[in-house]
Amino acid sequence: MPEAPKKTVNGDTDYSLTEKNKRTLQFIEDVTTNPDDVQKRVLAEILSRSTGVEYLGRHGLNGHTDRHTFKKLVPVIKYDDILPDIARIANGDKSPILCSHPISEFLTSSGTSGGERKLMPTIEEELGRRSLLYSLLMPVMNQFVPGLDKGKGMYFLFIKSEAKTPGGLVARPVLTSFYKSNHFKERPYDPYTNYTSPNETILCPDSYQSMYSQMLCGLCQNKDVLRVGAVFASGFIRAIRFLEKHWPLLCSDIRTGSLNPQITDPSVREAVMRVLRPDPGLADFIGSECGRQSWQGIITRLWPNTKYVDVIVTGTMSQYIPTLDYYSNGLPLVCTMYASSECYFGVNLNPLCKPSEVSYTLIPTMAYFEFLPVHRNNGVTNSITVPKSLNEKEQQELVDLVDVKLGQEYELVVTTYAGLYRYRVGDVLRVAGFKNKAPQFNFICRKNVVLSIDSDKTDEVELQNAVKNAVNHLMPFDATLTEYTSYADTSTIPGHYVLFWELHVNGSTPIPPSIFEDCCLTIEESLNSVYRQGRVSDKSIGPLEIKIVESGTFDKLMDYAISLGASINQYKTPRCVKFAPIVELLNSRVVCSYFSPKCPKWAPGHRQWNNSN
Repeated sequence: MPEAPKKTVNGDTDYSLTEKNKRTLQFIEDVTTNPDDVQKRVLAEILSRSTGVEYLGRHGLNGHTDRHTFKKLVPVIKYDDILPDIARIANGDKSPILCSHPISEFLTSSGTSGGERKLMPTIEEELGRRSLLYSLLMPVMNQFVPGLDKGKGMYFLFIKSEAKTPGGLVARPVLTSFYKSNHFKERPYDPYTNYTSPNETILCPDSYQSMYSQMLCGLCQNKDVLRVGAVFASGFIRAIRFLEKHWPLLCSDIRTGSLNPQITDPSVREAVMRVLRPDPGLADFIGSECGRQSWQGIITRLWPNTKYVDVIVTGTMSQYIPTLDYYSNGLPLVCTMYASSECYFGVNLNPLCKPSEVSYTLIPTMAYFEFLPVHRNNGVTNSITVPKSLNEKEQQELVDLVDVKLGQEYELVVTTYAGLYRYRVGDVLRVAGFKNKAPQFNFICRKNVVLSIDSDKTDEVELQNAVKNAVNHLMPFDATLTEYTSYADTSTIPGHYVLFWELHVNGSTPIPPSIFEDCCLTIEESLNSVYRQGRVSDKSIGPLEIKIVESGTFDKLMDYAISLGASINQYKTPRCVKFAPIVELLNSRVVCSYFSPKCPKWAPGHRQWNNSN
């Protein structure tokens, strides 16, 4: 993810890059040398600013700012615990419910509650805190890849739709909020934030026009590009597949120096025309490369000076690594930072490491961090156990940033400047090492997530409810679902959910294909709003597929798991499979398959807001 700098003093842009980098690296050195002192100070600052906050008064904190009293009185919570408070703020209550500073907007999380995006409160000054973390990235990167200030970054960045709460607050994703802020739009010149995409192309709400214009500008400046990327690996691959589909149109524009009339946004047209010039030679070169049968190494062929690909490839995004390696000819895949809607957390201080070894150093000034130990159920699924709600003993198990143990896994718990107190983020991290006295963490997974293609996160309970709704279509045919599992298929772009169903059919009437298509659509309609937005608006997820397998397939699956050492007494059918031999086994027994015939319903904002309009 690209870095956005802090404003320079008095707008002065004539500064020494070497000196700026040195100061940034010294800041990292300082906060990692005494992280516990920094954390104590951060918590005291958050609590002293929040003395009149209703939420803390409810728990009897009464102005205390010390760590011991805070941990004794304030409970560890999940989103549903503060949902009534969030609802009051969303409906227009401006009293200091969670934070003494005014809530400026809600950041919509990719995690969901009740099928709708979670709403994370934020305050105006958080933009400065996010900008600070961004400003750490390139000085770190410069230690490993010098000279990045001599060229440009080609990043595919997009805004998403936003909505207003009944009380008038904007609700939108954190990156949309950042790109629309003056911190990004009016950033002073900085050689590290010199991008091929003009701001107008990033801020265009039409995803096709935005992608087309960003790709066109990136191709026009192909020799200047030193790094390429997007936020997620899936988004970058989508950009390359877009090029695969539309390169003849893009070449035509470059050849003639005129912009395709499909691009109708006036500000985008004006911005692109400042970059676009007739260049038949470049058009011939791009056409020649894209017209080849193989697209292996297309990134280094079209953008020959590229030094690395900057995308998130940890967690579920790791499934895209082979595709990225294919397109990039094995360029380094760099994960620079760790952030969420709740809070920006940390940076990768060894950015050229292998994707499997990525670790993030949490910056102790960002928030107050605690860690809840988690344990694995070592069976065939190797699943992670995180208690849904904590008893008193479990609340006491939380440890501070400097007290985590090497190799142990924890769920991250944060207290933020914007009104979250001991909030369980839902990310599971493993301690990989230390930078001075500050721990470094591998991102392991989101807890309970079984399926994910892009920013969507579908857990087992949600999937089960969706399947339960769908099988009602089978009842008139006297058919029942014996067993099922699922798989996130990323061999297609966009990727899509696949469900393997084994049926028991008592009735004599054949089940028509339209019924299975109805099952697909019902499942999609039952999934959360982030999934449905990916299908309808972002086009980042393809139609859901149900594959009907032969009778006895799930017995074969159990036999295979037992052959690998699973206990027959403890075996449970996994609701999601990733292991290639298991996917191959299931695919080898597919009788027929069906896709969702159309997109599910989706609209910006929460359903209850839309219903009240």
